Amino acid sequence: MFARCDVALRKASRILVPLAALALAACGSPDNSALSVAVIGGAEDPFDTDAQMTLAGQLVRASTAEGLVSFDEKGRVIPALADRWIVTDDGQSYIFRLRDGDWASGDPLTAESAKAALQAALETLDDNPLAHDLAGLEEIRTMAGRVIEIRLSRPMPYLLQLLAQPELGLTFKRRGAGPMRLERNGGVARLVPIDPASLGLPAVENWPRRTRRIDLQALDGSAAVDAFNAGKVDLVMGGEIQHFPLTRSVGILRGTIQVDPVVGLFGLRVMNEKGFLADPANREALAMAVDREGLIAPFSLGGWSATTRLVTPSLDGDLGTIGERWGEQSMDERRAVASARVRRWTAGADPQAEAGEQVPKAPASARGSRNPAPAPDPNGPQLALWLPVGSGADILFDRLTADFAAIGVRLRRTDEPDDADLRLIDDVARYPRAAWFLNRLSCSAGKGLCSTDADARVAEAASAATPEERSALLTEAEAELTAANVFIPFGTPIRWSLVRGSVAGFAPNTWGWHPLMPLAWLPR
Repeated sequence: MFARCDVALRKASRILVPLAALALAACGSPDNSALSVAVIGGAEDPFDTDAQMTLAGQLVRASTAEGLVSFDEKGRVIPALADRWIVTDDGQSYIFRLRDGDWASGDPLTAESAKAALQAALETLDDNPLAHDLAGLEEIRTMAGRVIEIRLSRPMPYLLQLLAQPELGLTFKRRGAGPMRLERNGGVARLVPIDPASLGLPAVENWPRRTRRIDLQALDGSAAVDAFNAGKVDLVMGGEIQHFPLTRSVGILRGTIQVDPVVGLFGLRVMNEKGFLADPANREALAMAVDREGLIAPFSLGGWSATTRLVTPSLDGDLGTIGERWGEQSMDERRAVASARVRRWTAGADPQAEAGEQVPKAPASARGSRNPAPAPDPNGPQLALWLPVGSGADILFDRLTADFAAIGVRLRRTDEPDDADLRLIDDVARYPRAAWFLNRLSCSAGKGLCSTDADARVAEAASAATPEERSALLTEAEAELTAANVFIPFGTPIRWSLVRGSVAGFAPNTWGWHPLMPLAWLPR
């Protein structure tokens, strides 16, 4: 009898224990059918997928309307609507073979429909900086039922990276072809992987069991980190310098802080030529005063690269003829030169009198880049600086205030970008070439001071006969912009994410771009 009871109890335990475990999982764990993602931004960002998109909008656009090509989680270009392509030897023709299958509407994916969709996407760019990057695109032609050709006026080795951008996601009858579809649930964008068979593509066995939904919402920085710490989201993306101090609350058991090895523009754009800023030498004085390493030191970011160049050094095509500025001078010597310019301006002296100036010896009170500086002359220059909101931006403001005070310039912070004399620019490059940087600082970009001479060199480079000639002209353009002192570079931008250890399909990469579809694949 006791033996029979023992057997019965063991059988019951084999049934009840798993049931209890399932009940506990249902009560204490998130929905395993979805991965919860937070992107730092505004609540409506995921649903704004127009040309001027936020990061959340870009992620949704790229997930629901892929282009001819797209990116994988490592930032590599992979097939999308085009399953293969070739590039002609002269680099001026890209020929794409479209995949078999249909648009989401059920209409067949043809060369004519893809051409029309690509032309429509290009037209929406208007004066978007991406339009300047694509200026070498000359013609789109259909060659066969599922073959299109993109002809260029000059070689564009980075064309595939540009075609993979979310702005060039293609739609037909106002719908994209996936790889995911969007369902709105309040403030949450639910992105559901589309079964390939429904698009006329080969079926994937056990599709519902191999993929999961992505629940994406946009939250402000503090709320996103709090949600991660509370276990409500598995991944936080879109972190920038102003939010970085929030990561100090993340314990090692909750997840890891992933920093992308991006390049781009991170520094201050000079917005006008009023007063002190009218003279390029005075604008250079501000750049000389900045202690770049000290600026980022409070963030304890290993591997961050400071630079005084406008274009990130050592990119493809960099001739190496433009080096770091003021390399022969110490910080004290640089600030002594800058201080002399500020004093002359304050006294009303002719700014041209500085030609051929010698490096004066730094006063004892100024030696050491972090020693307290004397109070700036109340009659000296005062500049308004715009920074984004966040504790990291507060740290930047304090550091820049001290740096500028060391040369006699007062700094105040403004909440209105249009009221700013100086404005933080923090932008990740979409392709690793000098042209990207120069296009973002051009007069046509319409954001601050610029150089028409530099723009002229960039225009000449666009029609250069050889890559060597093109590189030389772009180098001249960088030199022109450097002499104009319209931008004060700090170094590389900072992009970070919070990633729980259980998340698959995420990898830091050069573009700081993390598509959602790789995250939707369930680990085997």
